[in-house]
Formats: sequence, C-alpha cells, structure tokens
Amino acid sequence: MRSPIPTSVVSTDSVRRRSGQFPPVRPGNRLAPEITDRAVAPALPTRLRPADLLRLTDEGAEDVLAGRFDHLLPPGGVWPTAKRWATRILADDEVDVWLISWVPDRSTELHDHAGSLGALTVLSGALSEFRWNGMELRQRTLEAGDQASFPLGWVHDVVRAPDAAAGPVEPGNPTLSVHAYSPPLSAMSYYEVTGHGTLLRTRTVLTDQPEGDVN
Repeated sequence: MRSPIPTSVVSTDSVRRRSGQFPPVRPGNRLAPEITDRAVAPALPTRLRPADLLRLTDEGAEDVLAGRFDHLLPPGGVWPTAKRWATRILADDEVDVWLISWVPDRSTELHDHAGSLGALTVLSGALSEFRWNGMELRQRTLEAGDQASFPLGWVHDVVRAPDAAAGPVEPGNPTLSVHAYSPPLSAMSYYEVTGHGTLLRTRTVLTDQPEGDVN
C-alpha cells in the first residue's frame, strides 16, 4: 500500500544536509549512549539537550517517510484542510514526539512550553514562526528540511505559511512537521503584546497537546 505522505516531502538526507549538525542515525537507538550516560545539568528539567531533540525529530521524520506510522495517519491519506491535526508517534517519561499537520489561519497563538524544551523538523510545506525577542515579534519561514529548537522561555506563534511558500491547500498537499518536547509537554502559557511593547501573560493551561489545542 502506498504511503499517504506526499512525494514532495523532503527526504531526511536533505534535512541533515541543511542542518549540517547531525551524523547518521544509529540503527536501533533512539538516544545515543553518550546522551544516556551524560551528567545532568541541575538547572535544566531534562537531561536531553536541544541537539538531542533535533535528532529525535529527524529520526521521527525518517520513520514517517518510511511508512512506519501509516496506521496513525488520517484514513485514506486524506489530510484535514479545515483544522490542525496531530498524532503522538513516540512517548516515554523523558520525551514526547508528535507529527502535526497544519492548515491556513489556524495559528497556535503566542505561547511558551512552560518547563519543556522543544524542537521541530519540517517535513513538507512551510511554517511561519513569530518569535518574541524581548522587544518585538520577529518572523521567519521554516521550509521543508528546516529544523528549529526552542529553549526554556521561548515564546512564539506558529502557523502554516502562505501558499507561496507552503503550496496550495489540498488534502494531498499537507504541511507536516515533527515536534519533540522534553520533559513531555504538560502546560503552556499564552501571551499578548501590549501597546507599550511588552509581553503580557494572559493565561496558563494544563495540556499535553503539541503547540496548543490542535482542534
């Protein structure tokens, strides 16, 4: 049976070439020995580092492309076009890894990840990220093959990029990304930018959903 992932999805070799950071995946290992044996910095809530999470999203992307999670994908390979969709593809006490499908005009709102570090790999299409840099929101486009990591205190809003970058909105042309959070996501705070150019927290919610409510 043909995988419902579109053929236009970037290969993981392309991801590694564009990131320039990661050696080939070690077969059978989710975390390299040097990660599990490494001393833990007491100031961080997890022994995993941003580079580890980037590696995990890269491996998750490889698994998605290889069809290992086809049983978790939307029925018939028809991707939603009206709302975001997500499925958890890996979970343990240290990390959650999710596959997310994005649609136009359904942003995550400006948020943080509370006590979790995060990372993502874009599989297909493109995302627009709006990040608070302490003075203003800065925008960047993450295209297929791009990766990004989110340290503690990272406040951003994410949405599917315009059609010029992400392609037409069609059930067979999803914008997909793989996200990892460590420790597993448990809460998020939401913010708004005030008229004085400052950041105001508006609410905090308990959630294990990636990048906010996917519905």
